[in-house]
Amino acid sequence: MLPFTVSLTVYFLLNVLLIWMYFILSQSHSIKDILHSFWSKGVVIESLISYGSTLVLSIILTILLKEEQLFGLFLFTILSVLLSFAFQKFFELFKESEERANKDFLTNLYNHGYFKLKLDETYKNLGNKETFSVALLDIDDFKKYNDQNGHLQGDELLRFIGHFLINKTKMTPYTPARYGGEEFAILFPDVTKDEASVFLNKIRKDFNDTPFKGADDLPLKCLSFSAGITEYEPGTYNSAELLNKADKALYYAKAQGKNNVQIYYEEADVYQNDLYLVKEIENLEQQLQIFLPKDVYTYQHSKRVFKYAMDFSKKLELSEHERQTLILGALIHDIGKVEIPRDIINKKGKLDSHEWEIMKKHVLWGKEIVSTTKKYEELLPLVELHHERYDGKGYPSGLQGNNIPKLARILCLIDSFDAMTTERPYQPTKTFTEAFAELRRCAGTQFDPQFVEPFIKIIQEKFPALSKKERLEQEPKRAAQ
Repeated sequence: MLPFTVSLTVYFLLNVLLIWMYFILSQSHSIKDILHSFWSKGVVIESLISYGSTLVLSIILTILLKEEQLFGLFLFTILSVLLSFAFQKFFELFKESEERANKDFLTNLYNHGYFKLKLDETYKNLGNKETFSVALLDIDDFKKYNDQNGHLQGDELLRFIGHFLINKTKMTPYTPARYGGEEFAILFPDVTKDEASVFLNKIRKDFNDTPFKGADDLPLKCLSFSAGITEYEPGTYNSAELLNKADKALYYAKAQGKNNVQIYYEEADVYQNDLYLVKEIENLEQQLQIFLPKDVYTYQHSKRVFKYAMDFSKKLELSEHERQTLILGALIHDIGKVEIPRDIINKKGKLDSHEWEIMKKHVLWGKEIVSTTKKYEELLPLVELHHERYDGKGYPSGLQGNNIPKLARILCLIDSFDAMTTERPYQPTKTFTEAFAELRRCAGTQFDPQFVEPFIKIIQEKFPALSKKERLEQEPKRAAQ
């Protein structure tokens, strides 16, 4: 009995050790967490019962083998094979139940609970020189989609974005999860906020270009999401603080017109302090709201140009008065488009000559709207002249060079960049790299050359969309030019 008991005990311990090694290699959990999981879920007790049963049966078979050698050997072999299948099935069921506990049934992404545990684990095990980022994503206008297409189709959209995120992250160490409702989260281990922004902007554009039933009825005429990103920094109190910052950045992305990615910065509070500028033109903001049912693209374009102007104005040698004028003018520069007929505004295709002449009148109509309020008369040059070209071939007056007011020249640059890099269903967009090349090509013709490189630099700093390799590749080209 002694050698028999010892041999079965060794057999038991060896199998348990191999099983634990399997889970250690197949998961990123620590050994301590796996051992705790095994004990809390009763795996060890189940194993002891199973191997105890094996021990008793083996003793019986040993006795039988001594009395009936061939028949006993046959029974022992059959029992060993059956038990091996039973144990294999046992661990498959265990693995399946664990997956079900951690996965969202609808999207097949990890669920909220698993993501929080994974985030806490990443936070606690972070080394001194390591970092990670967290992003929260929200499907734009999901409620409108549900109302128009029904909740069953809404579930199909959630299922689709789940598959989309799994497909986009399957070759990466990133962890996507359904955070709740139409909100999703991604954990980026060993990734900075700028690198996470590059990744999310790339998949956001892919999401925009993906056809889906009912997407044409959405305000943006395509699927879109907004996202907020934050990065771990020394001194962060806990993982909940990171989620709170990511949520603030997400809210900020929504406020900027949706379909964009924003990074959380502490100095973002400075932007909040500047919101009093927007309140000064509250009545014009209300008129901008007219774009929502008629031309959502123009409304959101104005909000993005406003944000670019906020960032760029801080880097330019402008007085505080000039800075405020540029920011407010950027917000309402296209307000004249409210007078353009709906069929021209929403036309999917190139405008004919007659339609184009009507479109160009938006700068004059905008001037008329703004001039009705005397205190905004300083914004009139930006509203009227932001389509003038540095070479004199712009409209409405064909002004040239320094005859165009400085702030209007700056706004022309910002306005053109956003138009080139923003998704529109009927117009292919340029990448940031392509847009930078276009700005440099048109420096001295369409744009004032003194502002081109500073603007490109601020975009690269505040809205990174180029890898380090791509930036290095651009340097020789810039030097040659």
